Amino acid sequence: MLRKLFITVLACCALPLLAAEPAQPDLSRLQALLGEEKPDSVKPTVIPGLYEVMLQSKIVYLSQDGRFIIQGDLIDLKERTNLTEARLDTQRSKALAAIGENQMVVFAPAEPAKHTITVFTDIDCGYCRKFHQEIADYNRNGIKVRYLMYPRAGIGSDSYDKAVAVWCSPNRQEAITRAKKGETVEQKSCPNPVKEQYELGQALGVRGTPTIILEDGQLIPGYVPAAKLATMLDNKGATN
Repeated sequence: MLRKLFITVLACCALPLLAAEPAQPDLSRLQALLGEEKPDSVKPTVIPGLYEVMLQSKIVYLSQDGRFIIQGDLIDLKERTNLTEARLDTQRSKALAAIGENQMVVFAPAEPAKHTITVFTDIDCGYCRKFHQEIADYNRNGIKVRYLMYPRAGIGSDSYDKAVAVWCSPNRQEAITRAKKGETVEQKSCPNPVKEQYELGQALGVRGTPTIILEDGQLIPGYVPAAKLATMLDNKGATN
């Protein structure tokens, strides 16, 4: 954290000494490093002469002349906010909002949900199974759980095939529950979004399972017990 703050302070102090900024930074050096890959977006930051470059799930900062790249979080010390994480949260929230719930395996409370979470899950992951054992508790606490498939072993793996089998089952809720108990789900083939969901998880910064993403895009890695997560979400809602 201190290292990131130090990098940010250096950027804050040095970059205003540069010449008046052009409409766009010089991307030639950065593009040479990236090869054929293109940045997702390039935008000016609150610091004159410093640009935010979005690269899938990562953000780097580029000086206007294209010479310097800064890796680290941009912190607003006055507001005590992490501007980098806030931007990543926004990107994740937008990406998930573009996916219809008909492309997810959803477990919803009987009453209107107080909170909605999206969980990247792996059929064979131990903590994913522990999470699913509490699915009724999440629902009782007013939490809607929306599963996206993230077979950690990759496309074509045994876990990937199990995810496809769940998706192609006539009752996906029942199938994923059985699969997470270690039961065999009949292998079927059908048009499915498993590959796309796995790739989306990679693009959003998912590195393990389960990974929970809140409605505002905040990413929480790992298993969180139902009662603890409910308290966290209630407190978060009270402060927003």
